[in-house]
Amino acid sequence: MSILIGTDTKIIVQGLTGSEGTKHATRMLASGAQVVGGVNPRKAGTTVEIGGARLPIFGTVAEAMAETGADTSVVFVPPAFAKDAVVEAIEAGIPLCVVITEGIPVKDSAEFWSLAKSKGGATRIIGPNCPGVISPGKSNAGIIPATISGPGPIGLVSKSGTLTYQMMFELADIGISTAVGIGGDPIIGTTHIDALEAFEADPETKAIVMIGEIGGDAEERAAEFIRRNVTKPVVAYVAGFTAPEGKTMGHAGAIVSGSAGTAQAKKEALEAAGVKVGRTPSETATLMREVFAS
Repeated sequence: MSILIGTDTKIIVQGLTGSEGTKHATRMLASGAQVVGGVNPRKAGTTVEIGGARLPIFGTVAEAMAETGADTSVVFVPPAFAKDAVVEAIEAGIPLCVVITEGIPVKDSAEFWSLAKSKGGATRIIGPNCPGVISPGKSNAGIIPATISGPGPIGLVSKSGTLTYQMMFELADIGISTAVGIGGDPIIGTTHIDALEAFEADPETKAIVMIGEIGGDAEERAAEFIRRNVTKPVVAYVAGFTAPEGKTMGHAGAIVSGSAGTAQAKKEALEAAGVKVGRTPSETATLMREVFAS
């Protein structure tokens, strides 16, 4: 079993005909994902050949869903137009919308997230500014390389794309059930807590790795959720132990002021909830191996 996506997931790509959409759709297809079409109003009715497959281009997400049965959209639309693309996906009622685009204004993210909430959460958003979600050997919706890890019992949720890749590689000897890159923007759809809840309910996920970073209080809130609701072993890493106080760091625009939002404060909150926390990604992977060894 996996969370969010699986062997039956049918993916459309908003922005399929652009360079990034084409490149990563090719990689998704190569990894075994069912990419069934794309959306580009200016090229509706045409087809494109990608990765040996001839894919139809639709004018709207609703049309693509009606014709292909798609249940997931991956968004590679430039920042200025990304909000409209996500709104269109939400209005069409697609169950999962993975927003890869970096640089979407926070106001735009707030607006489409609010729209999704107003419709009862029928569309789950992952991102924006994220690498997507992968269940190795089953499906791949986004830009996560499919060759760095195989299937296994570890669930992974991470704010950072590159640390997602590193942790998957470090734990390739055990394997990944699903890796979810939630993105590091100030406003995101799926959170650490959402992923933790799904991993807790997944019978084939035996342990969880959570990767956070300095700034905000998402990791502290996740720690409280773990304390109250998660029975499976959790290990964590918080990027930014060496970040200087008061300096904006990283793609999340994390600002550390005093002890609030520091890696040490997050580490202490997580450890108080029974989570083992590594000070480096490699140390975190070692902690996970110790969980399985015991």
